[in-house]
Amino acid sequence: MTLRLTTNEKNTSALKILIAANLANSKLNLEIVEIAPESRNRPRLPLLLVGKDLRIFSTNAAVTYFMELSKVKISSGFENLLHFESQNLAPLILCYLGEKGDSDLGITQDIQSNLEFIEKAFTQKFLTGGCVSYADAVIWSTLYPLIYSNDPVISKFPKILQWAKDVEVEPEFVKAVGDLKPAVGREACKLILLCNSTAPLSTYGERGTFPSTISLIEQQLAAGDEEPQSEEIKQEDIATAMLGWSGPVSKGSLRPKGIGRILPVPDEKNYFITSALPYVNNVPHLGNIIGCVLSADVFARYCRLKGRNTLYICGTDEYGTATETKAMEENLTPQEICDKYHRLHDEIYKWFDISFDYFGRTTTKEQTDIGQAIFLKLHANNYLKAMAVQQLFCTPCKRFLSDRFVEGTCPACKYEDARGDQCDNCGRLTNSTELIKPRCKICSSEDVIVKESDQFFLDLPKLEEEQCLPEWLDKTSNGWTSNARNITQSWMKEGLKERCITRDLKWGTPVPIEEYKDKVFYVWFDAPIGYISITACYSSQWEQWWLNPESDIEYFQFMAKDNVPFHAILFPASLKGTGQPWTLVRHIIATEYLNYEDGKFSKSRGVGVFGNDAIETGIPADIWRFYLLFIRPESQDSAFSWDDFMTKNNSELLNNLGNFVNRSLTFIENFFDSHVPKMILNEDDYRVVAEINREINEYVKFLELCKFRDGLRQILAISKIANQYFQANKPWTLNKEPSDLPRCSTICGLGVQIVFLLSTLLEPFMPSVGRTIRQQLNVETPILTLTLQPLVPEGHTIGKPSPLFTKLSQELINTLKVKYSGVQSSRSGAEVNQEASKLKAGTVSGKGKKSKSNSSPNSATSKSKK
Repeated sequence: MTLRLTTNEKNTSALKILIAANLANSKLNLEIVEIAPESRNRPRLPLLLVGKDLRIFSTNAAVTYFMELSKVKISSGFENLLHFESQNLAPLILCYLGEKGDSDLGITQDIQSNLEFIEKAFTQKFLTGGCVSYADAVIWSTLYPLIYSNDPVISKFPKILQWAKDVEVEPEFVKAVGDLKPAVGREACKLILLCNSTAPLSTYGERGTFPSTISLIEQQLAAGDEEPQSEEIKQEDIATAMLGWSGPVSKGSLRPKGIGRILPVPDEKNYFITSALPYVNNVPHLGNIIGCVLSADVFARYCRLKGRNTLYICGTDEYGTATETKAMEENLTPQEICDKYHRLHDEIYKWFDISFDYFGRTTTKEQTDIGQAIFLKLHANNYLKAMAVQQLFCTPCKRFLSDRFVEGTCPACKYEDARGDQCDNCGRLTNSTELIKPRCKICSSEDVIVKESDQFFLDLPKLEEEQCLPEWLDKTSNGWTSNARNITQSWMKEGLKERCITRDLKWGTPVPIEEYKDKVFYVWFDAPIGYISITACYSSQWEQWWLNPESDIEYFQFMAKDNVPFHAILFPASLKGTGQPWTLVRHIIATEYLNYEDGKFSKSRGVGVFGNDAIETGIPADIWRFYLLFIRPESQDSAFSWDDFMTKNNSELLNNLGNFVNRSLTFIENFFDSHVPKMILNEDDYRVVAEINREINEYVKFLELCKFRDGLRQILAISKIANQYFQANKPWTLNKEPSDLPRCSTICGLGVQIVFLLSTLLEPFMPSVGRTIRQQLNVETPILTLTLQPLVPEGHTIGKPSPLFTKLSQELINTLKVKYSGVQSSRSGAEVNQEASKLKAGTVSGKGKKSKSNSSPNSATSKSKK
């Protein structure tokens, strides 16, 4: 098989691939192409082409490919090393060498912390022992532009420098360097970014995660590479299963959503759930949906299933520069833009079956009143400072210009259309005042000057000291995801600084000070207050949720990691500074990023699959929910892949879950005239019940921890256990002889109980599928128990079984992949609408054939296996 590596010249990212190929003794054809910096259509490089069809863009995936070729085991410790390198070390080095960070980010300090960890890892000549390995290739290649530019930051680490000298003379490394001639220093950073603008330069999330990642690596090194083994079912587990099965049958504790206005209940733990307010500059893409509203919805539904008093609110964030920019693009007023996109967001979330108790917005009187009241309390308590800042001012427009309203020439690469905050050509982060020949995006004038403007700053250092912010964080953050804790700790470690909370804009909450009346609140200060104002729009008794220290309120906030500093530090500090007993967050649940195929989702540029796109495909909402939750980026970034989307639907849903449910109910319909038969369980049956009980308890544990991806896998594990149970006992062979009927009835009856259990466990994840299963069972309410019970009684008449899922064809997926490869504005819906119509009609293949049940009784859906 032909292997070809294509890269731009001197791109250090290709170095580890070349070394890995040499270590594997694989013949690799190297193609170095010349890429002009000014080119707008630059390919994503480096690219490893395997044969004619397989393209590998991830450099670490390429390394593991060569490891597999050479039959080298990929241990969990090595996987953690790759995570550390890709999420911490590489982004920090790019930031440091490219001068992407300022003193507030503490890049140098973070680099040193990473290097200290590597320094301590050396107990032998190489990273993993006395011989050079793939681990050395990965870390040495990443450190190469830093080490060989003689940067002073590396001089403090003698073990790393000695190791580098030992590695560089190894023949596999010598050959790779000779072939590539990689760049060092800032030049290396520029060449990496030239053909990979999605390189993770923003390190707020990544840099905060490395302590936990390091701890994982240290644990693996200490414990070896043994994989955790599932515990065998013991006699006491079987005894517990028997007691649960024969004991009193639970009636469930589901608390229905939205009966009247939901308020805290005295002497009861109350669950208040918010998801980060989506912005109205576009419709939400899949990354927005899984990072915020869908994750929160799963937890809210789970809490209701557990009988907890739960309120879930959200709404659109509508003030700020992005709204003004979008209004200009669409030739509408800001309010018209807000009305339009609020409606679109609402429609999309309803289609995704997001169970808000209330979905509001921030352009309300309540937002103004509450936001201004908080501001005035902070002002009265001397937690605000008036300070002058330098901003660009457009003389013709007679207004200060925010970053989004400025373009100009990049001071680094001289690209003429650089934005006010970042150059899209070279990736450099900038301040708008640094641009050469800045011009106003509103009127296109170059009559733009630097002018001072007085703004209010939140005095975070004073709040930190007087409001005991570190102590509160230490006490509270145990209930947060590890990335949220680490990001927060990083901010606190660097020292808090005053933060500007006002802006020279028209569209926003007005500053309630006479001499500042032409200014508005900055969006990061204003938006979190939206949680309070939206609650106030929901109920006139909103203070029972927000200013009621007598109630026990578990406050959960769901968001992507880039929102953590505002929710963990700035919003709580603002509330504490008022001196009022506000309800503060107890649990911050933050995801990493969801990427799209080989790039990144982008609302502003219209890249990826958006909510309205998902609707347009004709694929049911629950299938989207399932896949997004299956790949939910809980501990590291993940990526949406159309091919994987198809595979998971066809294998996990159609062939596993759907197959079991359909054939289980079909057995009842065909063998027992749709009545649940009598069940007399033997020890083997109780062993299966015990296995399922174990999965139920794991499911509950994971959902309590908001680890939804793992919780979903427990559901699939239960359906696999049930499928195996059917395969081992073959009930379709036991309905023929009268002597076998009791055994057949037990197996099929137990299958019905498992189907009902699955419908309950699916309620938070796939609510429509759960409802459909219960309709086919002819039962109304899900009941969550910690042990499998006969909740569908003997003699109960079930409904009509039918397949739950439809196969996704490669033809449809190929059409969708092409359609959504560009940007929103360039998409045509004709082909996908045609394919969607086929899907709705029941088409399961590109030839237009409809799904048919297999004629044999042990198969329920087209092409399903027994």
